[in-house]
Amino acid sequence: MGLTAYAAGWFLIAAAPIGFFVAYSDLSRMKIPNIAVGALVISYAVFGLFTLPFDVYVWGYAHLLIALIAGIFLNAAGAMGAGDAKFIAAAAPMIALDDLRLIIVLFAACLLSGYVSHRIAKYTPIRRAVPHWESWEAGHRFPMGYPLAMTLIFYLVIVIMIR
Repeated sequence: MGLTAYAAGWFLIAAAPIGFFVAYSDLSRMKIPNIAVGALVISYAVFGLFTLPFDVYVWGYAHLLIALIAGIFLNAAGAMGAGDAKFIAAAAPMIALDDLRLIIVLFAACLLSGYVSHRIAKYTPIRRAVPHWESWEAGHRFPMGYPLAMTLIFYLVIVIMIR
């Protein structure tokens, strides 16, 4: 069973401001604060309890745990930052396993558009408006919180629109 539009709507109420904060924080400081990750987990705990069938709600915590373990290993291997791993784990319960293909395609699109928009902004007057952002000079590192947050928000909007 996929995520319902009702549940997605409630999750979006919390995920949108948290996602915008995560994107801003990662772009400006190259860090995803633990408070944002915690807020996302708490929002699932509260909204999920009232909007999802109990078995689906409990399985969401399994998604969180599996994503967290995978993220820890990927972080240890140097494949992703710790904040990115924690954000993915916090967002995982809000994503239905049935929608995994949608998430993969959506993430690919968000990653590509996030990378291109960041690189374009780096060489435009936008950079002069926020010259202190660490992501401008991060070298090969990229603020993945930006496309990850976009993916979660767009996923929830799509679920609301199609279900």
